[in-house]
Amino acid sequence: MTERADSTTPENLVGRRAQAVLAAAHHHGVRLSVQDLRMDADEHHPSPAALAAWVNEQGLSAKAMRVGWPGLVKLGDDTRRVGPIPVLMRDGGALLLLGADAAKNVVWLQDPDQPGSEPLPVDQLRLSSAWDGEVLLVRRARGQAEVDKPFSLRWLFSLVLLEKPMLRDVAAASITLSALTIVPPLLVMQVVDRVVVHHSLNTLALLAVILAITGVYEMVLGYTRRELVQVVSTRVDAKLNLHVFQRLLALPLDYFERNPAGQINYKLTQVWKVREFLTGKLMGTFLDMFTLAFLLPFLFWIHATLAWIVLGCAALIALVILAFLPALRRVVTQLTTAESVKASVMVETVHGIRTVKSLALEPQRKTEWDERAAAAGHLKLQAGQLSNWPQTIINPIENFIQRGVLLVGAYLALMDSSGIAIGGLLAFMMLGGRVSQPLVGLAKLIEEFEDVRSSVEQVGSVLNNPTETAAMAGGMRPPFEGRISFEELTFTYPGGKTPALDKVNFEIPSGTMLGVVGRSGSGKSTLTRLLQGISRDYTGFLKIDGIEAREINLTHLRRSFGVVLQDNFLFRGTVRDNIVAGRPGLVMEDVMQAARLAGAEEFIERLPAGYDTWIEEGSTNLSGGQRQRLAIARAVIADPRILILDEATSALDPESEAMVNANLTRLGKDRTMVIVSHRLSSLIDCNLIMVMDRGRVVDLASHGTLLERCTIYRSLWAQQNRHLGSGMGARTATLVSVSDPVAAGAR
Repeated sequence: MTERADSTTPENLVGRRAQAVLAAAHHHGVRLSVQDLRMDADEHHPSPAALAAWVNEQGLSAKAMRVGWPGLVKLGDDTRRVGPIPVLMRDGGALLLLGADAAKNVVWLQDPDQPGSEPLPVDQLRLSSAWDGEVLLVRRARGQAEVDKPFSLRWLFSLVLLEKPMLRDVAAASITLSALTIVPPLLVMQVVDRVVVHHSLNTLALLAVILAITGVYEMVLGYTRRELVQVVSTRVDAKLNLHVFQRLLALPLDYFERNPAGQINYKLTQVWKVREFLTGKLMGTFLDMFTLAFLLPFLFWIHATLAWIVLGCAALIALVILAFLPALRRVVTQLTTAESVKASVMVETVHGIRTVKSLALEPQRKTEWDERAAAAGHLKLQAGQLSNWPQTIINPIENFIQRGVLLVGAYLALMDSSGIAIGGLLAFMMLGGRVSQPLVGLAKLIEEFEDVRSSVEQVGSVLNNPTETAAMAGGMRPPFEGRISFEELTFTYPGGKTPALDKVNFEIPSGTMLGVVGRSGSGKSTLTRLLQGISRDYTGFLKIDGIEAREINLTHLRRSFGVVLQDNFLFRGTVRDNIVAGRPGLVMEDVMQAARLAGAEEFIERLPAGYDTWIEEGSTNLSGGQRQRLAIARAVIADPRILILDEATSALDPESEAMVNANLTRLGKDRTMVIVSHRLSSLIDCNLIMVMDRGRVVDLASHGTLLERCTIYRSLWAQQNRHLGSGMGARTATLVSVSDPVAAGAR
């Protein structure tokens, strides 16, 4: 568990280190939030690695490093270009390096808690008593961020090439092994042509020693190369895992709403096929080419005619494979699409298994699965049959390389027209197979490349969509009070013709409890989506405290909001973990306070393990009201200035709804609340209620005023309170709401 990072108290754990980094980041136009700084419980101050991670997550480039006094002076001379540099002191504090005077051998340091103060000159002797050489370089990120680069084979190759030092070692080992492959055939040739003919035991003994030494050396080098290849593969796999997940999280919400989860999941799994190709078959074939570079000249030296025969057979194999590639490419593309659709049916069924079981939909789902599986199976059979033809044609050619060349060589030796000896023929046969393998492997690699290319396209169709990375890294990070204004705002969903919001205008001061009502499709939820920055392609202006929302850092914006939806997702884990999700720096006292504020403390204490009770997948061991109150606790734990409740009580039973409504006034204290609900009884205590219809704001007033002047609101109220009788129904309901708000909320 981590301790809460609070920069407002003198005795805080974050202290001057965070203040120094905040000042350095501010110099580059980025406002960091101390809430984003993650520390371990046993840390008394942020480590250089934690500070660097904090800065890198916000779109800047940070690097912790250790320098000596000469290096510090050199960095001080460079501060005019790179900005202030945090100097991390031994006691957990920090100073800002603002300059240096090499002639006087001093550096200019400033206390980060006093940004307007004059920097002080400090010499080496004085600084060395409190400084171990740690600094944090904070700079603007140059070029396109790695996470934003398009996913392609070129990008994957660049990822592999990042391991250049190890790849050089692998190449060196491969070259040495390739050179050693010539030794055994040479020894065999000498044994047959000289030892056997001249009966020389001494030569045989010498050749045996050479062969043994070569074998041991080859074994050690082979082990080392395989170990290095495994390390490279593991490192590439780890980087690929991080990139895919990071890029997936950076995709906007509407992408996931428009695409089935099963198809997304299937497409992303194709990345491992690509990784296996790059670090497995491709690298193996590439390494085999070293062997080819050594062996081909040796084969031509032994016998040029036989060497040309081997090369001709390999070229013929390549031509056969290339001839079948266009047809194979079409089938593989169709197969990949069919498999993704099949995977979508599987994932959708698993996610909706409760509905499938409750409505006895097993036969229908089985029928759809059978159809998708049959379509994919048919295409898979087609692909298998199509790839079987080139393999059938290639097999005789491969057999000829392995066996036919021996017959041709024997014929040439018998005819005595080539000058090849028996030993040379045996050596050629030993090396001929080694030469043909990389050539055939290279030809087959072209065939497999089509499958990999299709996989890259599938992964790219997900990861190469526009992301929110720029909006999450850049932008302003102002403190919020909660004043919200919409000015001539119009928004249309992609592909839609009718605006979901049409020239919306309203403004509410901070601390307002705003209710939003309207018929289905009136734009209520769209309004909250725009507030959260889920959609930013609107015209007009959406301002928070006078700042246009599109100019605000997206991560900062969303962390400043608390959001409770109609159907909230709880993660597998403890109650405590779910409440504190996204705020790991908060302690148990914060968790209990949030639960108390949400009215969840009472039922949590009755759970088997209290706050440590495990929540199962789908939160099936909690009731709807309990899930909703945990979601509210999760939303308010960070003390957001703006709280959004989007149909948060519509799925609750009357008792749970009454309990949540009773807490709304307490939740809304000192914060702006936007409450979307179709149950008007839960909104009568709001300061203002906004009535929407067909994407427009019809009226904005209090409950009583709307009953008098707004036809739509009066009609909705009458429909929901018909049980109160005609005539006096609306008036009676109004009187109840004024005299007993809690009772009104329980209706």
